[in-house]
Amino acid sequence: MHSPRFLSSLLIVGLMMSCQSIAANQAALPELALNNGCFTCHAIDRKVIGPAWRDVAAKYRGDANAEDRLVRKVSAGGKGVWGNEMAMPPFAPYMKEVDIRTLVKYVLSLK
Repeated sequence: MHSPRFLSSLLIVGLMMSCQSIAANQAALPELALNNGCFTCHAIDRKVIGPAWRDVAAKYRGDANAEDRLVRKVSAGGKGVWGNEMAMPPFAPYMKEVDIRTLVKYVLSLK
């Protein structure tokens, strides 16, 4: 049986590694977005061609299905939801679903 001190140390190390992993993923988001052309049409805090990501987050706040819905939308592309007839191209052929989901989670986390 391990001592309480050992178990506490193990828990702290695990939490630190988890926080580092989250920080590394968040640090990669701008690069992920840049590498996939997201900022050609979107900005975090203002409308470009597509809506500001903060506006997307506000629209879907409280929607339990938002993440899956937006992953499908980014994967398949679409138009007209934000009053813009310019179509967002499908990203599924170019981006892995895990990367799309990472970006969608980030967008939905914005305040």
